[in-house]
Amino acid sequence: MEEEKEVMEEIEVEERVVEIEHPLPCLSESDTQGIIKGRDLFGYVGIEAVLDQMRRKTMKAGFEFNIMVVGQSGLGKSTLVNTLFKSKVSRKSCTPNYEEKISKTVHLQSVSHVIEEKGVKMKLTVIDTPGFGDQINNENCWEPIVKYVNEQYEKYLKEELHVNRKRRIPDTRIHCCVYFLPATGHWLRPIDVEFMRRLGKIVSIVPVIAKADTLTLEERLEFKQRIRQDLQANGIRVYPQKEYDEDAEDRILNDKIRENIPFAVVGTDKEHQVNGNKVLGRKTKWGIIEVENVAHCEFAHLRDLLIRSHLQDLKDVTHNIHYEAYRVKRLNESNANGLALSPLTLENGTEGWHVGKCVCVCSCTPDTSLDEKIP
Repeated sequence: MEEEKEVMEEIEVEERVVEIEHPLPCLSESDTQGIIKGRDLFGYVGIEAVLDQMRRKTMKAGFEFNIMVVGQSGLGKSTLVNTLFKSKVSRKSCTPNYEEKISKTVHLQSVSHVIEEKGVKMKLTVIDTPGFGDQINNENCWEPIVKYVNEQYEKYLKEELHVNRKRRIPDTRIHCCVYFLPATGHWLRPIDVEFMRRLGKIVSIVPVIAKADTLTLEERLEFKQRIRQDLQANGIRVYPQKEYDEDAEDRILNDKIRENIPFAVVGTDKEHQVNGNKVLGRKTKWGIIEVENVAHCEFAHLRDLLIRSHLQDLKDVTHNIHYEAYRVKRLNESNANGLALSPLTLENGTEGWHVGKCVCVCSCTPDTSLDEKIP
């Protein structure tokens, strides 16, 4: 009996030792948040599976990407968009019997496509701005574009303010504006400075040098440096902005992008044989300019930024920065003016609520503030 008792005591001591060596991860009374890493867990929990869940939901629902192209006629905007998405997605390509006409005013036109690749669906909307910069007097030619961008924010805001909101609000906000600079080899023109200065406050702008194959490598390098100097001197904000870098990894990646801005690009939708391989390129008397060859132009850097590395970030910046600034501005205006936003008409014909005081169709009184709003 004594031997059995000694054995049991030894087992208890071993168990206590094990408990001391592997204490339960817990928070002290003074801690409000702790970090429990994988080595502290007893076994596999399955938290990482949420990434697969998000991926499946995104693949089912798809997502939207709205890109605006701005620049004077003849800079190859339609061709570049087709090259980016390797399909006929531009307005010019989709319009039968299209005739190039110089518009007397700036008219914004959009065309949408659903592109599917490896099971992932993307609704792409390309907004073109025919007539921009094509007149002798281009005064205030950016105003229709500013108005259009703000109208999309207003449309999204009104959808958010509905009492019975849609499960998924259609997103027509501009996620990126690609601004085409002519390859003059000089400095930015006054219209370029004024446009980017105004639009850079409300949308993410990515400047590109169009038809860069008309410049020599030395001319291209000097032109890019002059443009960067002009951007800095005029306080023009182009994407990606330094203040939006979330961590050191983002900063390193974005610094490389900022060093290449503006991208010197060449667009084409024609393939040619080079060393037995088909490549996208422009054929000249002295050879073929390969669009996706970084030694020939910077199209690949632009494509990677817009699609492969920063597409989601462009959408996040649009929603969290530009749209949020517009939303705050509108709500502040409504609070200052009492009821600035007009009542929203719901699907059943009743009016929704203004911003400032609640006049929704629920049981709130007209004087109920938004903070006191009854759900």
